[in-house]
Amino acid sequence: MFVNEGIRARELRLIDQNGEQAGVKTRNEALDIAARANLDLVLVAPNAKPPVARIMDYGKYRFEQQKREKEARKNQKVINVKEVRLSPTIDEHDFNTKLRNGRKFLEKGNKVKASIRFRGRAITHKEIGQKVLTRFADECKDLATVESRPRMDGRSMFLVLAPINEK
Repeated sequence: MFVNEGIRARELRLIDQNGEQAGVKTRNEALDIAARANLDLVLVAPNAKPPVARIMDYGKYRFEQQKREKEARKNQKVINVKEVRLSPTIDEHDFNTKLRNGRKFLEKGNKVKASIRFRGRAITHKEIGQKVLTRFADECKDLATVESRPRMDGRSMFLVLAPINEK
């Protein structure tokens, strides 16, 4: 944003500190008016014909803007994707441990990516891996919705679960 001496346009449409139009002025006239008011001349619409400049307290304006941005950041929720790795030949107890971890991630509001890595000749029986993933999704259906169905990507198969929003 261009301020005071940084403004290069010869003529400016000037808006005074009360938000009222002061007409088209030369750059030097506008700078004088701003200096008399003890404020800054700020270019708000550089692409207009002629460019629009406003007389305001630039430091206060920047402070207010930063405060608004900080408030917006405070209100936004960051969603992480946590991964749970399973295998096609996973045993009952191991499955329950992985399931417990996945459910814990979902309760905290994170997405869960459940993946199965096929090693060696196990890739010839993709249906076994798909059964494990669908069982994982069924066990989590009270906490999550399936965002993407089980699908292959190279030697691994994965699905993504997103937490259900309670609003």
